[in-house]
Amino acid sequence: MSYTVNASILLTELPILERPAAAKAAGFDAVEFWWPFASAVPAQDEIDAFVAAIEQAGVQLTGLNFFAGDMPAGDRGLVSWVGREDEFRANVDVVVAIGERLDTKAFNALYGLRQEGVSEQEQDDLAVENLAIAGRAVARIGGVVLLEPVSGADAYPVKTAADALRIIERVRTEHGVDNIRLLADFYHLAVNGDDVPAVIEAHAAEFGHIQIADAPGRGEPGTGDLPLQAWIDRSRELGYDGRVGLEYKATGDAPFAWLDATAAARN
Repeated sequence: MSYTVNASILLTELPILERPAAAKAAGFDAVEFWWPFASAVPAQDEIDAFVAAIEQAGVQLTGLNFFAGDMPAGDRGLVSWVGREDEFRANVDVVVAIGERLDTKAFNALYGLRQEGVSEQEQDDLAVENLAIAGRAVARIGGVVLLEPVSGADAYPVKTAADALRIIERVRTEHGVDNIRLLADFYHLAVNGDDVPAVIEAHAAEFGHIQIADAPGRGEPGTGDLPLQAWIDRSRELGYDGRVGLEYKATGDAPFAWLDATAAARN
């Protein structure tokens, strides 16, 4: 199984720049990150240090989020945030530059929360425009933009695969941009009440990326009751050929011990 470690939610006992090497030491050759900087356009030396950490660890950066605002304070993306268009678009240029240096091909654009005093239509129109801009930009380096349904934030309007796919179709039909893909995070979809097996049957071959965590709790596989391995296997049978992102909160001191149990069960 080909995994990539989300080093923004895992290995958090370490400073960010030490996590790629820790993932390598744990036996992985790939990592993904949420936006690892405090601002949309960080200083060049910050970017260089991040790139160096990835390169020196000898891992592939398989995915990177666009700047999503102040995540610890509750922000969940700028894509639909009216008034921060310039900030998002400036960040696109930075993301593409990092992607080009590290041969990264997948870039997650969190949609953003509904805003008081702004119509849903205005936010959605802006989101479609911003996704088109991002899609064209990452296409220059052979990349795709991911759109992710998210749980845990009532004001986040993209909760199911159907929600995301409607936006993706608008980007395609209104702007002719066809490199926006569904990020199928099985945890978020399940917690939001989506029919995950039906989503897999209908769309697995089109998934831009899969991420996993168990539910309830968002812990590692085996801490909840989601049939994650069966869902991964079926996705692969139907044509998904990408990596699987480990985006869970470790519940103990051995965050990857479940992999040994999984391997033993399959042998």
